[in-house]
Amino acid sequence: MVSVSGEHYFSQNPESALRTTPLQLTLRGHQVTLRSASGTFSPGSLDAGSAMLLKYAPQVPAKGTFLDIGCGWGPLAISLALEAPDAAVVGIDVNDRALETARANAEHLGLNNTHFSQPEGVDPALSFDLIWSNPPIRVGKAELHQILATWLPRLSPKGQAWLVVAKHLGADSLITWLNSGEPGDFDAERVETSKGYRLIRVTKSLPLS
Repeated sequence: MVSVSGEHYFSQNPESALRTTPLQLTLRGHQVTLRSASGTFSPGSLDAGSAMLLKYAPQVPAKGTFLDIGCGWGPLAISLALEAPDAAVVGIDVNDRALETARANAEHLGLNNTHFSQPEGVDPALSFDLIWSNPPIRVGKAELHQILATWLPRLSPKGQAWLVVAKHLGADSLITWLNSGEPGDFDAERVETSKGYRLIRVTKSLPLS
């Protein structure tokens, strides 16, 4: 997505004037009001891919450390925090305005189990029991692969990642790449297809006995 000013949602410091939009949303059964922001991913509405992940991803663990890759203004990370108040939820993004908006949304809801930061602000020793992501496909294939090859290996041994990717933007080829061994030893499979999106589950491959 590119704004009318030519900015991408993955720009670190959007230069366009800040405009926020209040949104009444139902996130995994929780009725909330969040704000989206101009210059971020999907300003003005919940992206259809994120909505698909929220609808079809299974119930999350009650505890653990969770990660949202490319959190934007926060709907997925906040959904995780609402569903699992005893979990620690980390949201990462390169867009400072998105991070500021996500923090404000979490604060508005009184959530104290979220942390939003640039990727380099995450403890490198931290592993994740659950990863959700509507990944930034439009950064390009090479950059997307680098992002996923950086974060998916940080799944805990029994952790799962759930990715939502549009079919026409290469969801099936991404599954092939995830299973190729290049990003690590993973098993990736399509779990659901809806409205042009694939929901992909990624787990670490079990060692041969």
